[in-house]
Amino acid sequence: MMKKMFLLLTVTASMISACSRNIGPGNLVEKLPNTVVLQWNEIAFKAFDGPVYQHSLMASRINAMMHLAMHDAINAVYPVYQTYVFIGIDKKADVVAAAVSAAHAVLLNEIPAKKNFLDSALNVNLEAIKNPEAKEKGVALGKLAAQAILALRANDGAGADPIGLIQPSEIPGVYNVVPPFNFIFAPFWENVKPFGLQTKNQFRSVAPPALNSQAYAAGFLEVKDRGKLNSTTRTSDETAYAKFWYEFSEAGWNRVSRVAAANKKLNLFEAARLFALVDMALADAYIAGWDSKLHYNFWRPYTAIRAAANDGNDATTADVTWEPSEVTPPIQDYPSTHSALGNAGAAVLAKLLGDNTPFTMGSFTAVPQGSTRSFTSFSQAANENASSRVMAGIHFRFSCVAGQEMGTKIGNWLADHYLLPKQ
Repeated sequence: MMKKMFLLLTVTASMISACSRNIGPGNLVEKLPNTVVLQWNEIAFKAFDGPVYQHSLMASRINAMMHLAMHDAINAVYPVYQTYVFIGIDKKADVVAAAVSAAHAVLLNEIPAKKNFLDSALNVNLEAIKNPEAKEKGVALGKLAAQAILALRANDGAGADPIGLIQPSEIPGVYNVVPPFNFIFAPFWENVKPFGLQTKNQFRSVAPPALNSQAYAAGFLEVKDRGKLNSTTRTSDETAYAKFWYEFSEAGWNRVSRVAAANKKLNLFEAARLFALVDMALADAYIAGWDSKLHYNFWRPYTAIRAAANDGNDATTADVTWEPSEVTPPIQDYPSTHSALGNAGAAVLAKLLGDNTPFTMGSFTAVPQGSTRSFTSFSQAANENASSRVMAGIHFRFSCVAGQEMGTKIGNWLADHYLLPKQ
């Protein structure tokens, strides 16, 4: 009897071991948790210096690279979705070791000053993996996936000096720097290589309204009144969401994605794909947005309202003391890339999870600190995200609408063409 029991335990252990090495689609793959994907999304945010980081464009690029590397590494162990660039396969590798090693390698390459922090985070993940051979293979596979995306992006045009200088202009409608900044931020970003778009101007915005049009006057009057510092017509809720969404878009929409992935209990593969597509969309929305911004070179409300006497529109009047509710970012107005990123992220999330997905989240710029806002859908959140820029006094409404239209096109196009389920 004891001999039979020992034989049964041996066979059972062998079966469990075999399953852990050779999980296939439709089997235990569906039960693998999304933990490490969400963890490394937050680790990346902390490596950027958390809520005080400044280079939003570079952060969007690194997020996309990291999550694409994780996605490709995971699918190199168990092919569930089409990969982005890496085509290697090792079904004997540990999938978690592959994912975290890919993330670590990308972040270490891009943010070498954070080596100790990143090494520590990686070691925590690797120490929990008990199969040494599978772990070793996973680490090697993850590094190869990271090398593939790093090689692809090595000369993508992202390494130039972000401080750009422009000459002041007295031509109505032309962008001028807005205090407290005396520079334009990373004008070269329009020429950074897109992650998924065919060209930077694939979804270029149509021209903004003419200065002498009713559409321009409507946008002018709204932001002048409701976006003004200490406005008496902006509601307390509008002031609250202007501050709530003021943080960098890529930070906010990665947080939306973390909350949604956790609430939906996505598995490892689903979460890896979700974040890869969301961050591709956010990164490409910046690039496409910068293309349109530099193309139209349109002034910000701060300049437009102070110089309205010269805009040729009888419906607008100047206020040479006007100040926005929030600080104006140092880049052209049209279109609003904050709005473009919001809709790009929301479009991907809606495609993969369904738009009518309720969620609650916080923000590092929320007032009071620690407060949250709740939404019934991703599109509702994206609409509030866009409107926040008008209430902050830093964008015309028509710039936000144009940004939203661009973002939706980008998000839908990428979700329809990349990382599709394998047949």
